[in-house]
Amino acid sequence: MTKTLLGRLMYGKRYNRVPWGQRVYVRPGERLIREVQWKRLIRNAPIMPLADYERSRPLGEIEEFLACMMCGESRQQPLFEPTGGNGWRYHVVRCPSCGFLYRNPNVRPERLGDLYATGYNSFLTGKYAANRQRRYDLTMKAFSPVFDEGKERRLLDFGSGVGLFLELAEQRGFEAFGVDLSPESVAQANERLSKAKTFHGAPEDVPEIAAGGFDVITLWSVLAHLPRPLDDFTKFRGLLAPGGVLLILTVNARSLLLKAYGNGWSGFTKNHLMFYSSETVPTLLRRTGFAGVAFAPHYGDTIEAGTTALPEDLRRRLRRNVELSDGGNMMRVLAFADEEAIGRWGGGPLTVHRFA
Repeated sequence: MTKTLLGRLMYGKRYNRVPWGQRVYVRPGERLIREVQWKRLIRNAPIMPLADYERSRPLGEIEEFLACMMCGESRQQPLFEPTGGNGWRYHVVRCPSCGFLYRNPNVRPERLGDLYATGYNSFLTGKYAANRQRRYDLTMKAFSPVFDEGKERRLLDFGSGVGLFLELAEQRGFEAFGVDLSPESVAQANERLSKAKTFHGAPEDVPEIAAGGFDVITLWSVLAHLPRPLDDFTKFRGLLAPGGVLLILTVNARSLLLKAYGNGWSGFTKNHLMFYSSETVPTLLRRTGFAGVAFAPHYGDTIEAGTTALPEDLRRRLRRNVELSDGGNMMRVLAFADEEAIGRWGGGPLTVHRFA
């Protein structure tokens, strides 16, 4: 209530029609206010040894306590406790050494399939799926020309769901494959696809995929679901051909929306386990053998597609604040397997950060 009143006093009614997802990027001064708010939260949140943290939190049947996956730090800085309408709840901590955000306790890898065993494909084909292919198309354009032509190139979509992206990949000429943990989604995807093929399980369980030689691997809203990212990305690097690239779309843990809404941030969903930013993704990629990384800002699907109702002056302000702050609520990443990949795909507007 107090925050609402303060907002009215500062901004009046001018921004009432601006969607919440865009409001923090267009209201004057709000970006700086949220950054100060975030720094204060980090400064004041307690830091405790892992043993003390374990004693203070319940442990579910399919869960385990973790140290930081990125740097190995065992100390915990509890920050958030997201909850959902159907009763789910979990705890999110920050690594005090490298800033990585993750759910703790987390889901044990061998029980990850429990989250997708039933009902997940209905979610993927319902409201969630309405604008997915538009988002795929906009992201591929942001990393052009990587996806412009797929002829004689192999592509793996990891976490392929009901095959929405694989449809686009086969239309662009890729020899496309997918894997997913939901048997229902795999069955539905294979009914949808004409040339591409998707499988239930892990890449190493499928001979056509385990052989590697992929020019492109894609992770569309998958990274936040991985309980052992270092192991997975080591496998991805091994599956890439020389000159290969890996694309990631995931929620952005530097988002102004996270800093503004805390527990209510849209990135805190039932099945999300870990939350990355442009500061922590490079650590993951460097440790698993990649040569470099590039980021493309995400201004929002309606802004990029030209369907937003925002007036032009607010569109410019939103773009400027996204570029000055966090890169958007979603993070778009292109990882390069080697120097050949950087030389082939790292030109144009992309700024490539090489790993030493």
